[in-house]
Amino acid sequence: MERHSLPDDEATDSTRGRRPRRRTVLIATALVLSVAAGTGVAAQSGLLSFADGCTGSAVRIDLAASPDIAPAVRAVADDARSNNVTSDGRCVDVRVDARENYEIADGLATGTSAPDYEVWLPDSDVWVERALDAGDGVALTPAGNAATTPVTLAAVPSAGKRLGWPEKTYTWAELTATAAGKDALRLGAADPARSATGLLAFSSVVGSTREEDPDSDTRIAATAEALAERVSESDGQVVRSLVRGASENARGNEAVFLTEQAAFVHNSADDGGSDLQLFYPTDAAPVLNYPLNLVNEPDLTTEESRAAMRFISLLSEDGPQRTMAEHGFRTGHSVVPGGLVRTAGGRAPQPFALTNAQPPASDMVDETLGMWTVTVQDARLTVVVDTSNSMAGPVPERGGESRMDVTKTSMLQTLARFTPADEVGLWGFAAGLDGAKDFRKLSETAPLGERAKDGATHRESLSDAVSALAPVATGSAAATGMYDTTLAAFKEAQSSYVSGKCNAVIILTGGPDTDTTARTSLMTELRKLADPRRPVPLIAIAVGPEANREEMDEVARITGGAGYEVSDPAEIQAVMIEAIMSVGGTKR
Repeated sequence: MERHSLPDDEATDSTRGRRPRRRTVLIATALVLSVAAGTGVAAQSGLLSFADGCTGSAVRIDLAASPDIAPAVRAVADDARSNNVTSDGRCVDVRVDARENYEIADGLATGTSAPDYEVWLPDSDVWVERALDAGDGVALTPAGNAATTPVTLAAVPSAGKRLGWPEKTYTWAELTATAAGKDALRLGAADPARSATGLLAFSSVVGSTREEDPDSDTRIAATAEALAERVSESDGQVVRSLVRGASENARGNEAVFLTEQAAFVHNSADDGGSDLQLFYPTDAAPVLNYPLNLVNEPDLTTEESRAAMRFISLLSEDGPQRTMAEHGFRTGHSVVPGGLVRTAGGRAPQPFALTNAQPPASDMVDETLGMWTVTVQDARLTVVVDTSNSMAGPVPERGGESRMDVTKTSMLQTLARFTPADEVGLWGFAAGLDGAKDFRKLSETAPLGERAKDGATHRESLSDAVSALAPVATGSAAATGMYDTTLAAFKEAQSSYVSGKCNAVIILTGGPDTDTTARTSLMTELRKLADPRRPVPLIAIAVGPEANREEMDEVARITGGAGYEVSDPAEIQAVMIEAIMSVGGTKR
């Protein structure tokens, strides 16, 4: 991983790591940011007025903030309200609500919750990308960064002593290696599916381990499994999981992935807890960069947009930046504060002043999250296979074998990779396949290791069901019943959702479905049903050129899934594994 200058040098870089899909900031917005310190032109315009009083009613702005930075931003907002900070002569009334980052990101991505705030301040671009990648239902306009804090490894004193703190330094790979083998360190983390700290730390572990050993996926999987044994649901809980004394939580974690700011808050508290000691990896640490975003900015009134930008510009001024520093954040107004680092648990020669690295690439984050999900969670998959006549067509690359035959071979190979605890079910579909229904359930979704009364495992009976699949000549070749079947399978998978597993529906189809009415109805229903608390991504795989991947992708993305295409059904195994990993970001 690349090492960079002080984190503070880049604290206001709002576009780093972002994708070009995002709307650009309006010229007026850019003007407000460029004169954040206040200029004569801006003051005359009324955008940055500092009047002694307010005229008319205050402009209310709701700001949803990451729980860790919410107290600092709320203090700035309260101070601004007390001092009658104005925009166009009207007081700016900013109300700050602490909201979990993953809940907002998933709500925006699926469209299941309409934003009730004008500004969003998550702790990382990870959540912004998640919200944007899953659909175009929300417009997010970048508006700078509020602060930064590096991701570190925090250890209780006894563990820090064993690791040689502060003199001994480590790479990410070396630190996490201490969690394996004899006398293993009890290492914990917040769930990477819910915590940017946990996700970025684990991404750093993956990158560092691969750099040391290209053939290291087994080691990475072992690290993930070790972390999974001691994972916490949130950043707040991971701090409470630490050992606090000989009798209290004696089997708690000895070290956790934690931000410098969270360690600062913990060590500042007068609650009798042990002071944490921080290790800053020598191969650089990722940072949480707290990106500010206007939400659906085109829909805001002129007064709301200006008031929001007035407050955002205020956050970059000296007073508010001091407030951020008092809460343990690094800012763009100073070098790395020695007092902050000491309170958080950093000491030389730990490289705390050289910890800023470019955020991991989006595809690296996606891969890491998928790897985490596949490694630590059992799968619960309903596989829905097209049994219409479109699957009878030959596959030139396979010596004339039919799409169905090659698909079955690939599915059986994939099935062999799942564990006994993984749950898999099988449906078949074709227009009019089962009387008035276009689908038929061929095998219940159940653990592969489960045994029936005759002693056969579910894996064995499911393999028999896959082997028996055959194309049927029913209904119209242009209306396969895929859309009606997809809705039925999604509803059942959601109603039987199992928390803690990778729940998904996989659709394999070899032909198009031109029933546009059914497609419109399906998309409408999915938008109503998609629930970030019970995510069931659709993974749609087009087998051959007749199936429309673009249309399938549009449908699947409503649920947080995606559409794929394979020209050779033999590729299905690789695509299914890739697809399951790629939807890791939506798992609970």
